[in-house]
Amino acid sequence: MTQQQLADKAGVTRQTIVALEKGNYSPSLELAFRIAHAFNLPLEEVFFYGANSD
Repeated sequence: MTQQQLADKAGVTRQTIVALEKGNYSPSLELAFRIAHAFNLPLEEVFFYGANSD
């Protein structure tokens, strides 16, 4: 999936996806769920939080 395709599915701009990938932006909970839904994965498989995450 391209950045633009993900952005379209999540209802954001491609620049938002770029910022997320670079770690320059933390998504709202709503956006995080939309992104996880776009990948058909549970939220916790797409996003992680904490210093000990792999």
